[in-house]
Amino acid sequence: MTAPRITPGGRAETGRFAWAVAWISGRVGGTTPPNLFLTMARHRRLFRGWLRFAGRLMPGGTLPRRETELVILRVAHVRQCRYEFEHHVRLGARAGVTAQDVQRVEAGPDAPGWSSRERALLAAVDVLLEHRDLDDATWSALRARLDERAAIEFLLLVGHYDMLAGFLATLRIQPDEPRR
Repeated sequence: MTAPRITPGGRAETGRFAWAVAWISGRVGGTTPPNLFLTMARHRRLFRGWLRFAGRLMPGGTLPRRETELVILRVAHVRQCRYEFEHHVRLGARAGVTAQDVQRVEAGPDAPGWSSRERALLAAVDVLLEHRDLDDATWSALRARLDERAAIEFLLLVGHYDMLAGFLATLRIQPDEPRR
C-alpha cells in the first residue's frame, strides 16, 4: 500500500462534529480515530449523509449483528480490503464472531460449520460481488431465509461495503492504529 492519496483531516479540516464522531468511534473500536472517517469528513456534508445511511445498515440494521459482521467480513475478504477486514474483525468479536468464524469467512460459504442461513448469506455475497446480480437459485435460497425488508437490507449492505472497499483502496487509506 502506498501513501494516502488524501490524508485524514484534523479537527480544522473535518469540523467538530466529524472529529467527535471519529474520536468516539476510535475509543469504542479500540483504535485511534478511524482514518476512513477523517478522510471522508474532508467533505463534511457528504460525510454526515453517509454516516446516517451507514448507521442504518450497521449497527442499526434489522439483520442480526453477527450475520451483518459475517457479510461485511466476506465482502472485505473477497475485495482484499485489509482496512475493512481488520476493522470488522474487531467489531465482529463484540457481536459473537469468533477467530474460527473469521477463518471460515476466508474459506468461504462452503466451509464446514456454517448454518444453512449463514451459508446462504455468504454464497449470495460471493455471487453479488462476482456478477452484480443474483441468479434465481441464489435468490431463492436467500429469500427462503430473509423476508422482503431483510433482503433489501442485505443487498444494500453488500453494495455499501463493496463501495467502501473501493473507496479505501483507491485513496490508500491506512489501517487504524490500536489504541495504546
